[in-house]
Amino acid sequence: MQQRTIGGRPVSAIGLGGMPMSIEGRPDRARSIATIHAALEAGVTLIDTADAYHRDAGEVGHNEELIAEALAGYGPGAQDVLVATKGGHLRPGDGSWTVNGRPEYLKEAAKASAKRLGVDAVGLYQFHRPDPSVPYAESVGAIRDLLDEGVIVMAGISNASVPQIDEAREILGGRLVSVQNQFSPAFRSSQGELEHCAELGIAFLPWSPLGGIAKAGELGSRHAAFQSVAEAHDVSPQQVTLAWQLALAPVVIPIPGASRPESIRDSVLAADLVLTDEELARLAAD
Repeated sequence: MQQRTIGGRPVSAIGLGGMPMSIEGRPDRARSIATIHAALEAGVTLIDTADAYHRDAGEVGHNEELIAEALAGYGPGAQDVLVATKGGHLRPGDGSWTVNGRPEYLKEAAKASAKRLGVDAVGLYQFHRPDPSVPYAESVGAIRDLLDEGVIVMAGISNASVPQIDEAREILGGRLVSVQNQFSPAFRSSQGELEHCAELGIAFLPWSPLGGIAKAGELGSRHAAFQSVAEAHDVSPQQVTLAWQLALAPVVIPIPGASRPESIRDSVLAADLVLTDEELARLAAD
């Protein structure tokens, strides 16, 4: 699989989003671990998670612990995987989401994530979502402190606007390495942030790149151009979607969620799918 970089560190062009393995409708633990192992066998070296990826109250960090268990049981090659986790978004256990961007909370959350992942320092830690009740500079300042203290190796932000990207970059002293925003054929409002990251050389990680857990399977029926191009190449429309995103800029690294081995195996094939300029133009217009 082709390589891309985050903060100078090579990673696979397609990552694995861990959320579907831990929230509502999640598979059993054995299938989740098999899915993670299938990703590693296919060459994936980036796994995305968050402490908020869990279903029930009292199981914060469910997905982080699952990933740690899968990596520990994989053997050679697991040490090459970059695990990116996030803090600042919470799930009370009733299906809702809340935010907490207080610096003291983020610092404790990062340390708890490192413990669950079984690492001395988190490879990539991202501020999950801005908290309207806390100045953005204070939240990102906590991420800067975590960098300076060696609790995390690299820093990123998620669900950020262009001004927030610039502000975070300044606060972090140029050490912002990633931005994780929603982006898919149905959700393109982060196009400006993607282009800004490309100009700055910052990795852009589209979350829900296939349109979300509930809609990923309907991608072809919702977007005719993606279905048509998929048929021309005899591949899935999901593969076409990920290949289209990779073609947008060298900094783009999609992180499709998966809960079955066959899903992630199909997704990683997108890294080697070459689309023509005419096909890319059709997809852009869909």
